[in-house]
Amino acid sequence: MMKINGNVFVVTGAGNGIGRDVALELLSRGARVAGVDISAAALADTAALAGAGERFSVHDVDLTDRESVNALPGAVEAQHGRVDGLIHVAGVIQRFVPIRELSTGDIETVFDVNLWGTVNVNKAFLDPLLARPAAALVNVSSMGGLIPFPGQTAYSASKGAVKLWTEGLHAELAQSNVTVTVVFPGAIATDIARNSGAGETSAAGADSPIKMTSSTDAARQIVEAVAKGKVRVRIGNDAKLLDRLSRVMPTKAIELIAKKMASAAGAAAGQEAAPTK
Repeated sequence: MMKINGNVFVVTGAGNGIGRDVALELLSRGARVAGVDISAAALADTAALAGAGERFSVHDVDLTDRESVNALPGAVEAQHGRVDGLIHVAGVIQRFVPIRELSTGDIETVFDVNLWGTVNVNKAFLDPLLARPAAALVNVSSMGGLIPFPGQTAYSASKGAVKLWTEGLHAELAQSNVTVTVVFPGAIATDIARNSGAGETSAAGADSPIKMTSSTDAARQIVEAVAKGKVRVRIGNDAKLLDRLSRVMPTKAIELIAKKMASAAGAAAGQEAAPTK
């Protein structure tokens, strides 16, 4: 169990989506939060929504810039005195196209943000977290890190790497004061596609039959996991189902997702082609 009230948490991706709602949830429970995002304007919006005064500090940092990330712990400690937890949410998806249609640069961008961003921020905060009597380190993977999604192969691979990286940290730190948690969100209602430059549509778009979890509910579950010291969190029935399928019948699960994605893409194409009245 970890106390939320009065403790200091660093939240990446705090400018929007799940990251913003995690920051707001922590603040509502009496925590102090250092919000990190690449967009200063988005962080300013989060600060305005929070209305938490000096309990919320803003740090506009590109997580792929290792030098800037390495300076973050000092900046946070200057504002709040210490760091008790890191909740790393920031990430991007790719355009919804097959790998052959992505440039190497597009793929590198996904890995730079999702994998190397994770490595950079985890490495930067490990020593400050280990210095605390009790601390938490949370990385957000994806249900795409459990099983590949056609049209999101680079994204799935990067999030699969985040899964194994985080599980490795859990093994290494199991006897320490730091609880390590990996989170697998399913379909969450956020603006990640637009913010990633991946367009506006996906297989879990507004007209999709997939039931999406709200980002506020996802954030609540993440903060609860920190409070309870959970090691593994699956958010949404879709993530829970795919987690089970990926372990029980991995090949059939891959084929099933491929068929579902193809069906969803076909339905979307049909809607776009249908004449309007």
